[in-house]
Amino acid sequence: MATDTSHEAPPLRTHLTLCIPAILVGAVSAVGLYAVEELAHAVEHLLWETLPAAWKIDPASGWWIFGVLTLAGVVIGLVVQFAPGHGGTDSATTELIAPPLRLSAVPSLLAVTVLGLAGGVSLGPEIPIIAFNTAILVALVARLWPGIGTELVVIITAAGTIGALFGTPVAAALVFTGVVAGFKGGGALWDRLFIPLVAAGAGTITMRWLDGPQLPEAGFSQLGTPGAADLVAGLGVTIAATLIGLAAVYVFPHAHRFFHGLRNPAVYIALGGAVLGVLGVLGGPVTLFKGASQMGELIRNQGDYSAADLVFIIAVKLAALVVAAAAGFRGGRIFPAVFIGTAAGLVACAIFPTIPLGLALGCGILGVVLPVARDGWIALFIAVVVVGDAGVLPVLCIAILPAWLLVSRAPEMLIHAPSPTAAKGSPVGP
Repeated sequence: MATDTSHEAPPLRTHLTLCIPAILVGAVSAVGLYAVEELAHAVEHLLWETLPAAWKIDPASGWWIFGVLTLAGVVIGLVVQFAPGHGGTDSATTELIAPPLRLSAVPSLLAVTVLGLAGGVSLGPEIPIIAFNTAILVALVARLWPGIGTELVVIITAAGTIGALFGTPVAAALVFTGVVAGFKGGGALWDRLFIPLVAAGAGTITMRWLDGPQLPEAGFSQLGTPGAADLVAGLGVTIAATLIGLAAVYVFPHAHRFFHGLRNPAVYIALGGAVLGVLGVLGGPVTLFKGASQMGELIRNQGDYSAADLVFIIAVKLAALVVAAAAGFRGGRIFPAVFIGTAAGLVACAIFPTIPLGLALGCGILGVVLPVARDGWIALFIAVVVVGDAGVLPVLCIAILPAWLLVSRAPEMLIHAPSPTAAKGSPVGP
């Protein structure tokens, strides 16, 4: 009687052969992330500290915020309009894992990514960083290990970068549960995740050696065994935060249609920069940038903000996220969503002081990230990582049920382009 071997695990030799490239790709992915962020930090220091100090200007003043963001929009728009590669693919049309860009697009992608991160644009680094690393490593591996397929290189590069970004290889494993079925050849889930997990581990360790975790770990007192009141509070905060995230999701395509209706990237990205400048003036420095360090600042200084102040900050940051994502800036949406979720949790604590802070923040982050990222695994994971308390996980697992019912009926925060080359400035290729 014949035995069906179509779903057997790959040979041990295959795993061992791929481990070395996976480790190296994961480590190089973390180095790429570190290099880009260090360059962005250097430009940020120039724009927000060195120049204002030299000119005796307060960098928190409204006109400086407006000027820097508007200038960032103008320069990024010109790069997208005229530079070779046009700054890579529009992030509004791109998921975390996408086909690799041509190497010719890498310099302009690097330029617009650094300028966006340094200029205070309300987007995170995840989408352009993964695209940057993927383009380079696909070309590099093709020369060093030509027998490794492009699809696998894309997967392990994305895994290594996600591990470096979120500070643990588990993040990559959770993300890839949704895409791993794309592999050919069958096999158990663990066998399909094994090599990406190795790359994610290498990326995580390398990034922690270089710069520590990207998301701050708040380290609140442990929740312990959640009670009925905690469950009710968690459900309420999560649903309210989910509605906030859904507001961005529903407005996003209309904003994208408006900006891109102007057709010229130099025009609509510059206009987006000016709008972000106005929002930055209204919201102040805490609403600028991707939101990771600003989130820590918000938590540390929560006593300085009333519930009304926090609601206003949420409104400004939500608008900034939508404008930045819709107006052609290159960047991801997860980090700003985490900031907005943090602010939503703080609003809940300001209104109902008896809610445990860690629970409120975890539920707020879960609620906003879920519709923005459209990924329950990553929303749960980030909420637990930021709070640093596994005790909130049971409440989050219950609260995500009604939240997902809302999200599953909503559109994605993603513009589906008709084809990869339909729009100017979106060059992709093997």
